Amino acid sequence: MQKFFYIEGGYLLLAVVILSVTLFVTTRPFMGKNAMKKGMAGVGTVLAFFIGMHYYITTKRMNEVKAAFSEGKSVVCENRIIRKGAQFVTIRKTNGWELKGDNFVSPAYSRPFFTARCIVE
Repeated sequence: MQKFFYIEGGYLLLAVVILSVTLFVTTRPFMGKNAMKKGMAGVGTVLAFFIGMHYYITTKRMNEVKAAFSEGKSVVCENRIIRKGAQFVTIRKTNGWELKGDNFVSPAYSRPFFTARCIVE
């Protein structure tokens, strides 16, 4: 559950804002009698579906990256430290990289790389 909140935290906050706007709009006097129930249910269902699909796709890709790394394949990760030069880092077991939990770590880099921001090369 902690992984869910870590991956989807920003989207959950955005969903709360969207639901707040929906609540505000559907409670105005010019809206119909059941507008709040229908609006909150509809928007809430759509948001829950999209957040759930994003989580499913992200965790599936994370598992594929972990499996590929364990097999010795190259993994490409986004480098958020250096935006001007090398925007991606190629990660291989043979280069001293290790997988600790959901992060790739190396003594050559000061920060870990999260597997959700990586793809199999």
